[in-house]
Amino acid sequence: MMIDIKDLSKSFDDHKVLDHVNLTIRTSETVCIIGRSGGGKSVLLKHIIALMRPDQGTVLIDGVEITRLSGGALDTLRMKCGMLFQNAALFDSMTAFENVAFPLQEHTTMSSDAIEQRVHECLQLGGLEGVDELYPSELSGGMRKRVGLARALAMNPEIILYDEPTTGIDPIMGDIINDLIIALRDRLKVTSVVVTHDMRSASKVADRIAMLYNGAIIAVGSPEEIRNSPNPIVQQFIKGEAVGPIKEGLPDRRVLSRWSARGRQFNAT
Repeated sequence: MMIDIKDLSKSFDDHKVLDHVNLTIRTSETVCIIGRSGGGKSVLLKHIIALMRPDQGTVLIDGVEITRLSGGALDTLRMKCGMLFQNAALFDSMTAFENVAFPLQEHTTMSSDAIEQRVHECLQLGGLEGVDELYPSELSGGMRKRVGLARALAMNPEIILYDEPTTGIDPIMGDIINDLIIALRDRLKVTSVVVTHDMRSASKVADRIAMLYNGAIIAVGSPEEIRNSPNPIVQQFIKGEAVGPIKEGLPDRRVLSRWSARGRQFNAT
């Protein structure tokens, strides 16, 4: 297993976000973690790269328990990972070229010529041409995502973590991002973890899908197995239905009915 999460728990004050999470991810596999917004998906992702420390449990990367690492040992292990943040997290004051080059300049002894070649290779993998001198404010949302992905690839990682890769972009660009995730898995044999609530994206890119609900993994399987899951919580989520066992955070339907009635009365006058 490339990633092995065991009995992972995390709370913020009195709110338990992760509750004894267990999940294994095989080498060169793409696993999508689905679940409601604010349900702990991104928190779980940050534990995989040790940006957060658990209250309980362990995360092993390629057999190494990262929850016990610090300093140089942790930095070395993180070099195995690339991360595409939800908003791309580009440096506003740097051009696209400089953003992708940054980790290479910070963490390697590569020459300027070698860095330039590597940056252009990564930008080309993302289908980006002629953006070297553009700043993030001059790029579309989809282009910023792809520059962020190029930066995640710069260090030739074994693992890529995607935090809501299709959020905030149009459906066509979202599908381009999906195709990139698949191509990177097939060409580079990277292990991928994709956090998303976009079921179309999850069904397309995932080898397996894991659903996180109330802090725990409640279902794991292939996209087909998840589509055919007998679990009513899974079915409500993947179908996007308001009525079902998931109720927390939803408005009372009686309140909605009253507002609807008031709207009809207002329009009638």
